[in-house]
Amino acid sequence: MPGMDIGWLLTHLVAAFLLPPLCILVLGGLGLWFMRQRRRQRLGRWLVLLSGLLLWLLSTPYLASRLLDGLKPPMQTIRADLAEAIVILAGDTYRANLEYGGDTVGRLTLERLRYGAHLARRTTLPVLVSGGDPAGGAPGARLMQAVLETEFGIPVRWVEDRSHTTWENARYSAEILKSAGIRRILLVSHAWHLRRAIPEFERAGLTVVPAGVGYSSPQPPGVMDFVPSARALLDSHYALHEAIGLAWYRIRNLFQMRESR
Repeated sequence: MPGMDIGWLLTHLVAAFLLPPLCILVLGGLGLWFMRQRRRQRLGRWLVLLSGLLLWLLSTPYLASRLLDGLKPPMQTIRADLAEAIVILAGDTYRANLEYGGDTVGRLTLERLRYGAHLARRTTLPVLVSGGDPAGGAPGARLMQAVLETEFGIPVRWVEDRSHTTWENARYSAEILKSAGIRRILLVSHAWHLRRAIPEFERAGLTVVPAGVGYSSPQPPGVMDFVPSARALLDSHYALHEAIGLAWYRIRNLFQMRESR
């Protein structure tokens, strides 16, 4: 696709092989291939069994919810005096959407926008939206601005539409905010994403108050929590994606620190 960020594409292709469902399919396929070889049939059977077990475990709401909850920072009480601006991070985008006549925000982004709009009404703080489009389409921040202003009635003061990663979200948003004399922000994203996003914004020189989406009160597990579902598998995908992202960011930051010495 014209305009696509090749680095972003390669990174996500590698990540796809580490994440469900592709990693499970690869593991099961490898097991089936080994089962056709006399000397490796036993190993093949174990790999097929392991792939089935992983699919079941990662598809159960019980495990998926605990994987996500393990990534969430403690929820904080939000007050207007804690920050000078609200930053809302883009999540996903629906491409060539027929209902709206083109690209529009996806489910994750819409959830973040709804909470960001709620906070903007409560605090009257100015809003920055952050997110480009590594696939070469309409920048996520521009789509977010349209939804906030036309559907939620919330004005957007700043639009950061160059970023393709969380690290770039922080870097480019900080440039805009610092030029406006702003150092303290409410950072709106899904709670399971904040553990990776907060350190990046702090490294960019901002003081961050987490404003996470997706907190819920603990509930005792029920029977359906152990019945596999596609939604639970998606939640496990998000959790493992963040875990890999956290590990990668820590490795990258470690090398950057060594190079700066």
